[in-house]
Amino acid sequence: MKKHLIAAVLCCTAAPAFAQEEAPGPVTVSGNIALVSDYRFRGVSQTDKGMAVQGGITVSHESGLYAGTWASNLSGWGTFGGANMELDLVAGYKAQLGDGLAVDVGVTWYMYPSGADKTDFAEPYVKLSSSIGPVSMLAGVAYAPSQEALGNWSNTPQSAIGDKEDNLYLWADISSGVPGTPVTLKAHLGGSKGNPGLGPNGTSVAPTGSYLDWMLGADVAVGPLTLGVAYVDTDISKADSAYLQPNFSRVKDGSSIADSRIVFSVSAAF
Repeated sequence: MKKHLIAAVLCCTAAPAFAQEEAPGPVTVSGNIALVSDYRFRGVSQTDKGMAVQGGITVSHESGLYAGTWASNLSGWGTFGGANMELDLVAGYKAQLGDGLAVDVGVTWYMYPSGADKTDFAEPYVKLSSSIGPVSMLAGVAYAPSQEALGNWSNTPQSAIGDKEDNLYLWADISSGVPGTPVTLKAHLGGSKGNPGLGPNGTSVAPTGSYLDWMLGADVAVGPLTLGVAYVDTDISKADSAYLQPNFSRVKDGSSIADSRIVFSVSAAF
């Protein structure tokens, strides 16, 4: 969900031709790899506004069941108690509802290897997708139930070690290919509501309690690669994030890690 919106929309590479075509089996394996100038998760940089190498692999069954994993390097705000890597495990079920409408129900387990304790958390999600001509639309809701990794452990009278909080994220995406060109235009709008605090290790999915994030961008298919550019921003102001400083500032220059940013990407899928 999260980070897949900021990296470029991945396109499939061309399959090699064989003299005799084989019928597809019940299981399909697909994957992707990307290089991005900034890993933005729901509008907030997880790499201190630095570059990231990302990749994933998914195994899908013809029944609609699927499972996969995705990973990215981290730094700055996204270190989660010392981890320099995010590793997500995903499993779910996708079904066609007719008239181009599909539903996708699953859960993501966010892991931060070698980081501090109590940083991993689970987040179930439901997504509805549809398409009309060249236009593709998606709406989703992700709800992480109360967990220690999302708790308000900051040093305030209202907080306490072991606190558990939940998090709700709603979002909508739209994209459209430009007829006669390799260009795809895309847009995203999301809203987070959760713990307004630092969490157990200086992090939080919704660091200021509630905020909006958005993205406008374009992808260009160049052979097996997709080149992407996107404008990413949030409505988190300096005043809103003041109580999170210095955790919410870029190490190099002290700027906000949730301000506007142009993100570039190069990706490929197989």
